[in-house]
Amino acid sequence: MAYSTLDLRVDGSVHWLTLNRPEALNALNPTMVNELREYFGSLPGERNVRIVVLQGAGRGFCAGLDLKEGAGGDGTGSVQAALRGQRHISELVMMMRRAPQVFVACVHGPACGGGFALALASDVRIAGESARMNAAFIRIGLSACDVGVSYFLPRLVGVSVASELLMTGRFIHAPRALATGLVSEVVPDDQMQTAAQRLVDDMLLTSPLGLRLTKECLNASIDAGSLDQVVAMEDRNQILCAQSNDFREGIMAFLQKRKPQYTES
Repeated sequence: MAYSTLDLRVDGSVHWLTLNRPEALNALNPTMVNELREYFGSLPGERNVRIVVLQGAGRGFCAGLDLKEGAGGDGTGSVQAALRGQRHISELVMMMRRAPQVFVACVHGPACGGGFALALASDVRIAGESARMNAAFIRIGLSACDVGVSYFLPRLVGVSVASELLMTGRFIHAPRALATGLVSEVVPDDQMQTAAQRLVDDMLLTSPLGLRLTKECLNASIDAGSLDQVVAMEDRNQILCAQSNDFREGIMAFLQKRKPQYTES
């Protein structure tokens, strides 16, 4: 697929997806939103793609919505049209969570507003030392609860820290992001891809089905109403995995002290 605002590099079963508007700090203009929707929408059918590494070109991850290009509307249209435009953007994070692939976000420089949302919707976040993230919406007269941020943030850092960040629009920088569990690792900016590759390599040692079902179960468990519901899903997933040839290969590789050679996707 050819994109004008995204750069896609395919490395086997891994996609390295770069937001590529560096002159605008990778702000989300209408073209980028449409291209992200096209890409995210294609993922459920891409059975050979296991992991997506999301990053930003240039000095930052994503500065949020590009207000200069009117991506947020001017407030003069109908409520119905405004809601359609709003949902057109907010569905991005739902598409990310529904995709069976694991998302790894490499965040450096600003990740603001919608960019913050893309990072939060990822399954794992690695921060460069320059990373600074905030819910910028509240600083321009909007609610801070936008594009799924109010769903993801308290689940990642707790209600108190989330309330502080959302009600003030304050930036959270890399050291505090690590301390609060918002990110898994902080590395120098020029080492983010290396850190992501280490993570990817470990994930690729898992079976394709096991990795996909782990993401599915984690997402469902966050909102499960009881332990019974979680255990039922875990039981179902384990039985599904146990019926696969990859499970038998995993056992054999363990006993033979070698890396498994998984084949099912």
